[in-house]
Amino acid sequence: MNKIRLEFKNAAGETLAGLLELPERVSEVSSIALFAHCFTCGKDIAAASRISRALAAQGIAVLRFDFTGLGNSDGDFANTNFSSNVQDLLQAAKALEAEYRAPQILIGHSLGGAAVLAAAAQLESVRAVVTIGAPATAEHVAHLFQDQAEEIKKQGQAKVKLGAREFSIKQQFLDDIENYSNTGAIRDLDAALLVFHSPLDAIVSIDEAAKIYQAAKHPKSFISLDRADHLLSKAADSEYVATTIASWASRYLEIDKADESEAGHDLIDGEVLIAELDHKFLRAMYSDSHFLRADEPLKYGGSNLGPTPYDLLLMSLGACTSMTLRMYANRKKLPLEDVQVRLLHERVHAEDCVDCKDKIERITRRITLIGELDDEQRQRLLEIADRCPVHRTLESDPQIVTELAD
Repeated sequence: MNKIRLEFKNAAGETLAGLLELPERVSEVSSIALFAHCFTCGKDIAAASRISRALAAQGIAVLRFDFTGLGNSDGDFANTNFSSNVQDLLQAAKALEAEYRAPQILIGHSLGGAAVLAAAAQLESVRAVVTIGAPATAEHVAHLFQDQAEEIKKQGQAKVKLGAREFSIKQQFLDDIENYSNTGAIRDLDAALLVFHSPLDAIVSIDEAAKIYQAAKHPKSFISLDRADHLLSKAADSEYVATTIASWASRYLEIDKADESEAGHDLIDGEVLIAELDHKFLRAMYSDSHFLRADEPLKYGGSNLGPTPYDLLLMSLGACTSMTLRMYANRKKLPLEDVQVRLLHERVHAEDCVDCKDKIERITRRITLIGELDDEQRQRLLEIADRCPVHRTLESDPQIVTELAD
């Protein structure tokens, strides 16, 4: 898998550390997910890293990050609260949209699940939300501080041991979670919902999953994690969650497939339509019966989910060249077993290009002919290559008429 470190600012201007997990081939990214880890955990906890890697293997890129004051992120955890966690998520989504593409999936583990449920309504790009061992509301975590509640009230803060570490919890944290005591955000959720929970979860009762499920509107799904623990400490449980998410989410993220079958239905033969798939470079391209995507590489601000316009230009010339050579070889019964066409587009200085005159655009086309062909046949096929229709169009200085549609 490919990993890209992504840093961004929280609402207070502090730097948060994130890690974007990508498939081996970035062009295979089908969608982008944002992962919120459990309370006081970090982005590198086993469940978060395993689920992210497994989703990347399924073509879903995942950004996981450390909330303010945790892991490699700046800030003081004692000054954070549930509201600031939600804001961190919104800032992470904004960073994803600016650098790559807005997230379509939100995934939250434990209290991170409550956070994604609260944040989803503020993110128009989100079409699917997943919770894993999550409470229905943030107020659920108040029981963790019962023993120190009096001290927090008197002193304004107290040291609380959570897991193997101690954290300073301030009164403002307890006051904040009281504002998240109902399931209104779940009822208002405008996205498909998938709830994972283990009946053996000793940290967050499975009753919380029932509250989430009952509050949500359809489409919604529940999957039991059987004998898994709260932290999904077994690798097999994390992989199962990831595989299930990828399969389930595909039902709600099939924008391209829907467009493929519908958007080009009114085109006539020889006409194409180009439509936006995001507000950067990702484009849908339709003929009367086919669908393709065009994009730009990550380094130029795209998502690398399709060939660039120049790639497509070269592919068009190469495909036409190959088809023309095959048609000629078949008609003349030449022993051509295979033909490969490799093309390169360059911008060169005129003085570096002997045959270019004043032009600085150059396309180099290298043709490999495989078969028992003699020199005369090979030379004839080379001449035929220049007769392909796309080649002739490019060299004919075509008139391009641009006008506004009604």
